[in-house]
Amino acid sequence: MRLSGSDLRLLQVFDAVARHGGFTAAEAELNISASTISNHMTALEERFGIKLCQRGRMGFRLTEKGEVVLDAARRLFTSISDFDAEIGALRGTLTGELRIGLVDSIVTDPQSRISQAIAAFGERDGSVSLTLMQNRPQELQQKVYDGDYHCGIGSFPHIISGLEAIPLYEEQHFLYAASTHPLFASGEGITLEKLKSHAFTRRGYWRAADEKRLLLGPVESTVHQIEPQLMLVRSGRYLGFLPEHLTKPWVEAGELKAVLPEQIAYTCTFSLILRKGYRKTETLRTFLSDILEAHRSASQRPFRSP
Repeated sequence: MRLSGSDLRLLQVFDAVARHGGFTAAEAELNISASTISNHMTALEERFGIKLCQRGRMGFRLTEKGEVVLDAARRLFTSISDFDAEIGALRGTLTGELRIGLVDSIVTDPQSRISQAIAAFGERDGSVSLTLMQNRPQELQQKVYDGDYHCGIGSFPHIISGLEAIPLYEEQHFLYAASTHPLFASGEGITLEKLKSHAFTRRGYWRAADEKRLLLGPVESTVHQIEPQLMLVRSGRYLGFLPEHLTKPWVEAGELKAVLPEQIAYTCTFSLILRKGYRKTETLRTFLSDILEAHRSASQRPFRSP
């Protein structure tokens, strides 16, 4: 079958519905009512002769064929965007769409030069639609691998097969306690042995070796992003590792402090990740160049070109 412009629009509706997990949840993004979305989905199913999703009292879910169509549709959207970018490059302008994935809680890090790179990219001739998304490290890697994102930036304890990582900068983490935690006022009386009796919060994406090295007391909570971990530590009930740059306002206010900073700390590397073998458009190559140049200027260390 040959796809028309109206087919592409229906597929975009389908993509939004799948991402949001239902018709009502997709209303805000699509700016149309749930009943209109339902009509569009019915029209798409009739056009393809395939049942794409189940909806009703039991909730919303894609059928097996719906999953296949969704995957194909997303590859199609990526190809169309890359086509636009390549045609724009032939005219000497940057066009198309860039989808970039990020981990959370990096905007306060002075080592991160992402905003500066975006500013430099925005000064270039062209009209590129830039989309930033936030995900957990594992999800971010998978989306870059699947082609949902053109690239990703974050700290990844383990890089999955099929991706390449280019180091950008480093982030320092310390173990923190809140002012309401029993150890806060202990001063020099804190020992590694004393930590064994206090609850810790862990990162769900840490590997076993990281947990053995860093979790010195019983684990009583789990997070998958940094900001929830900050909330748990500030509650005074848990000890947890946090980025130094993120805790600075609370440390200066006397509400948080690092525990045994000379003995307990770790450094993680933030990297730019790309899918190996992915054909980069001129728009993507230019953005990657701006990202690397921004961090090169900040660190004065060499980077290899992507």
